[in-house]
Amino acid sequence: MKQALAAYLKKKVVIDTRSQWMYIGVLEDIVDNCIILSDVDVHDNDSAQATKEFYVLESKKTGIKSNRHKVYINMDFVISFSGLEDIKNF
Repeated sequence: MKQALAAYLKKKVVIDTRSQWMYIGVLEDIVDNCIILSDVDVHDNDSAQATKEFYVLESKKTGIKSNRHKVYINMDFVISFSGLEDIKNF
């Protein structure tokens, strides 16, 4: 997964985790077992009124609603990732 993720360096990405938390931000680096994002929207899916898919689509359309300058995510908690530009409109 690290090699595939490295192709997205300096690009906007969506990181899905094993928890209710989702991260949308700019991929800055991958160090050891850690993903580093900047200008990050840390989003709690459990407290949201919109579905995860709708929230990500809105972020693509209107921009990332950054609430953190930098976030470090343990790779062990990541279940999937994609480029924000790869999100399909529906």
